Amino acid sequence: MGIPVLILGESGSGKTCSLRNFVPGEIKIFSVAGKRLPFRSRIEVELNSTYDSIKEGLKKGGFKSFAIDDSQYLMAFEMFSRVKETGYNKFTDIAVNFRSLIDTISRELPADTIVYLLHHTERCDDGHIKVKTVGKMLDNQLTVEGLFETVLICEVKENTHYFITQSDGLTPAKSPMGMFRTVIDNDLKFVDTSIRSFYGMTDGEKCDECGSTVTASSTRTAEEIIAGSRKAYGKTLCLDCVKKRVAAAKKGAVSNAAASVSG
Repeated sequence: MGIPVLILGESGSGKTCSLRNFVPGEIKIFSVAGKRLPFRSRIEVELNSTYDSIKEGLKKGGFKSFAIDDSQYLMAFEMFSRVKETGYNKFTDIAVNFRSLIDTISRELPADTIVYLLHHTERCDDGHIKVKTVGKMLDNQLTVEGLFETVLICEVKENTHYFITQSDGLTPAKSPMGMFRTVIDNDLKFVDTSIRSFYGMTDGEKCDECGSTVTASSTRTAEEIIAGSRKAYGKTLCLDCVKKRVAAAKKGAVSNAAASVSG
């Protein structure tokens, strides 16, 4: 059973850019609209992907993570190709085809495979945000958000991009309890590591100084401790080693202050 994860946001909200911290070999991207990455990378990208090519690529494997960029275009392009058809059958078919893709991910892929569907949103008349589809006739057939355990919302505020992991009542954002904080960095590599850690897919990262496994504290996930230590010290550290460094830095600052006064 693979894990489908839905990443929602308006155009320009940072959905594709959130892939920037993956390295080649870690993830394959299917670009439905044929768009190239908005950052420099040698990550493998298949352009102009279709349902058939995506399913074939997923089943072929070779990667633990995949991303389907602008997955709503799978529905939109099918709708355009059948625009002259009348009746409701085409909406049912479009819903079935999208559901079939999710079934392929959740039922036919290895349990340690994660597939991210990067998808546009739309705002309802009552202010709620939902998955963008091809209209109410399809919405009556399929509630897309209900097919996912984890739905993250891309937001931008003052040029800062981030993910919302839990709903405020107006969005479909959701994630398992304890997996994330309510607001996290716009970084799908961090999300990928967090999901794998949460479900026990990895043994956990080791501290570069003491060799112990980095574990969560009462206030921070293991992934947050890892990300913070890498940013501050350029290496992976457990919380105990971080505390030792902080204490040493404070002691050094006090000693320097005392020396300057006595001198």
